[in-house]
Amino acid sequence: MDSEALRKFSALHPRPAGLTLHYGTAGFRSAAQHLDHVVFRMGLLAALRSKAVTATIGIMVTASHNPEEDNGVKLVDPLGEMLHPSWEEYATQLANAEEQELEKVVTEICQKAAVNLHKDASVFIGRDTRPSSKKLSQSVIDGIQVLGGQYHDYGLVTTPQLHYMVCCQNTQGQYGKATLEGYYEKLSKAFMELIKQSHCSGEFQRHLKIDCANGIGALKLSEMKPYFPQEVVFHIYNDGTKEKLNHLCGADFVKVHQKPPGGLDMKPNERCCSFDGDADRIVYYYKDTAGHFHLIDGDKIATLISIFLKELLAKVTLTYEMNMAVVQTAYANGNSTRYLQETLKVPVHCVKTGVKHLHHKAQEFDVGVYFEANGHGTVLFSKAAETKIRQLVKEEKDNEKREAAKMLENMIDLINQTVGDAVSDMLVIEAILALKGLSVQHWDALYADLPNRLLKVQVADRRVIDTTDAERRALTPPGLQEKIDALVQKYRLARAFVRPSGTEDVVRIYAEADTQENADALAHEVSLAVFHLAGGKGAPPQPI
Repeated sequence: MDSEALRKFSALHPRPAGLTLHYGTAGFRSAAQHLDHVVFRMGLLAALRSKAVTATIGIMVTASHNPEEDNGVKLVDPLGEMLHPSWEEYATQLANAEEQELEKVVTEICQKAAVNLHKDASVFIGRDTRPSSKKLSQSVIDGIQVLGGQYHDYGLVTTPQLHYMVCCQNTQGQYGKATLEGYYEKLSKAFMELIKQSHCSGEFQRHLKIDCANGIGALKLSEMKPYFPQEVVFHIYNDGTKEKLNHLCGADFVKVHQKPPGGLDMKPNERCCSFDGDADRIVYYYKDTAGHFHLIDGDKIATLISIFLKELLAKVTLTYEMNMAVVQTAYANGNSTRYLQETLKVPVHCVKTGVKHLHHKAQEFDVGVYFEANGHGTVLFSKAAETKIRQLVKEEKDNEKREAAKMLENMIDLINQTVGDAVSDMLVIEAILALKGLSVQHWDALYADLPNRLLKVQVADRRVIDTTDAERRALTPPGLQEKIDALVQKYRLARAFVRPSGTEDVVRIYAEADTQENADALAHEVSLAVFHLAGGKGAPPQPI
């Protein structure tokens, strides 16, 4: 390690006094002006990680659905997955090290993680459309170069595209070509092959309105348009030319506020969807003829995909040879879980909140479907399942079975298995709706969501709340879970849980019940219990 170069470049990216940040599921996020030293140091960490695993590592500059003034940075591991948990700790140590301690911390990481500094390093870099992202990307490059690493700057890309290209690079092209053209070609080819198998393909015409949150998704969808024939029509709204990123639009806005985004003119029964700022989340929605808004979130997306995959697996008589499951968090609507388990007969597993927990659990199955209610998710196929499906396409003599296997093969190619991907997920959904001849209203009618309410209560220290059972039950403070249990008993089809925020001193509350009035009342009563038993700050929560 060139100590002089480290000191020189570190001085160009000084750490503000008193700022402490923690690496979490979303990496680091903060106001953009506070992040220069962090992204420089994550350039260092990406080079160290690359040397440690002898593979290309990705680093993405984005703050996803946060306001435009914010930014963030996260690392991508060799197969396109999220950074290994042990290295999250190193990231936090490095980001918060004092200037004079930086070399010492780098040396300690090298010792703990057995990093050979003489090995080569390779890093792929991507960024979103925020005004601060280009300069921060340059800071990443400074960090990589201090440790003699090589880098490829992809510039403006969606977060899932960077995950995809890192995976392609490290699998020697088995997953695809590590270029944007390779990404567009693979997805568009798989999509069109699926559509060809639709019985109504001759008259096929897709009209979909897409809110791109004034973010990177608009640019990349526009680039992708030439890869589709003219009859595939996607109408792009909130393309970033007029308004600010994520302002009153995007998947997070639509999900939280349960209303359409600004900048998109909705007519009755039109199929619409929203991406978030870095295009890794998607939600669908429509207005009925009475003007009522209907949200189709991650739970219904997982259900639609599960129905389709289960039917195909049954057709190729692989259902008993392959185990399929859906992975959810405690935030999944209770009726979605009931529908999957009781109507579809698909096993459902609940894990802690956070994409990494869903992804790891989904890897345990031949076919693992996972989506958070916020619209972030994907489908994972085991290597054994993928091999068997591709083999059936080549060898199966029965026409119906071979056609089903071919659909499964195209689904494998259309799905971005590295991470939730709004573009890929949108194409999967559009293909399924076309193949099954479903309208957005038919899809929405699979089951009715239970009315629910999300609240948060400010507390002096969120750590007083400890949970178990995938965050569905509170262990501490004493008496809180018993109080929640008693409150839930008052309402029909009711459920409630509390969990500490990962980023601020608030406790998040989720409640659902048979009516919106009851869900609101239950959420309020649980919030009062949290306030009194967990050290609430300020005035007690008011009724909704």
